[in-house]
Amino acid sequence: MYKKSEQLLDRALKSIPLASQTFSKSLTQYPRGVSPFFIEKGKGARVWDVDGNEYVDFVNALAAVTLGYCDKDIDGAVQEQMKSGVTFSLPHKLEMEVAEKLIQIIPCAEKVRFAKNGTDATSAAVRIARAYTGKEHIAVCGYHGWQDWYIGSTTRDLGVPQSVKELTHKFEYNNIESLEKIFQEQELACVIMEPMNIEYPKNGFLKGVKELAHKNNALFILDETVTGFRYSLGGAQELFGVMPDLATFGKGMTNGYPLSAVVGSNEVMQKVEDIFFSGTFGGETLSLAAASKIIDKYKKEQVIEHFSEVGSYLLEKLNQLINDKNLSDIFWTSGHPSWSFLHIKEQEKYDTFEIKTFFLQEMFKRGMLTLGSHNISFSHTKEIVDQLLDVYTEVLPMVKENIKNKTLLENIQGDILQPLFTVR
Repeated sequence: MYKKSEQLLDRALKSIPLASQTFSKSLTQYPRGVSPFFIEKGKGARVWDVDGNEYVDFVNALAAVTLGYCDKDIDGAVQEQMKSGVTFSLPHKLEMEVAEKLIQIIPCAEKVRFAKNGTDATSAAVRIARAYTGKEHIAVCGYHGWQDWYIGSTTRDLGVPQSVKELTHKFEYNNIESLEKIFQEQELACVIMEPMNIEYPKNGFLKGVKELAHKNNALFILDETVTGFRYSLGGAQELFGVMPDLATFGKGMTNGYPLSAVVGSNEVMQKVEDIFFSGTFGGETLSLAAASKIIDKYKKEQVIEHFSEVGSYLLEKLNQLINDKNLSDIFWTSGHPSWSFLHIKEQEKYDTFEIKTFFLQEMFKRGMLTLGSHNISFSHTKEIVDQLLDVYTEVLPMVKENIKNKTLLENIQGDILQPLFTVR
């Protein structure tokens, strides 16, 4: 089933570490022997691997594809801009036009600066906060990219200087006391956090974080790399009614083209003129053309409402399946309808990595590309979700049966996933 993928993997490993540019697209997440490793093409909600296997894709380029692959409107805008050029010796007016559109839709945005990856934007936001406050320590909650200032706070910290690690402090989501403790011990430049991933904010948590930050003369930054262009047109800050000093956006703002942004108040964003945050490709026009068109399409076609409707349908039916088949001792769900998760609980005889390997093996066999999350796109319909649910109806009881009969490991046909650092 994956003969060509395996051959290309062996070839790629000779020239590329992990055979991928992205950690979460590599064999650290896809078990060897039971997974595809290279995609040939995509259209709408579907992709085809290099062996010709077809999948419904619920990974969607790690949530970067929000409309569907090869969306004709977005790609058409890109192709039209390509006729005039991609990167120039001076700014292109698209930089200004897209910045103005973002200011119109994002509550906290009064000024905008573009980059390429989410890490670019979050790192710039932290640098702005340090320059603005004159302080160095920061508090983090969630996943914020690969740069030293964040990744040094995880177990994947090899190569990060100890002096850098000591400047970053982690707090727990929905636990305001864990942040209060950090403020008692440190002078913080900022608090940077994902507004939501698995859990909904409880008891005014986000507003409480903002108040605590401002009380201690620190900036409040929301990392909306995933939640932006997914939870609401103006991001999770609009959905939850909390205004950050700075926010970062990426992923879904271009349906797969490389673009990210730092946005915020006039006063704070003016510090960008004093720090150094500059890149040759920040004003690259193809991604900006995609961003401009995607904002128009979101407004015109009620994309956000579609995410909510289809994603809520999926969660409702999946939770019903888990209850009806008595699977709650192994599986549970969480998250927002547009970005939800199927979790696996460790069992007495098997750990979550062993169970997940078998789960992925059986999902891939049946044409569902997933890593355990549901990154909903505009191309996902209820009919497509029903296809996923049909596969879940078959696979989830299989998992339970193999655990019960103690036959899980002997039915895994490839390598077992290895424990890695947890990003959230």
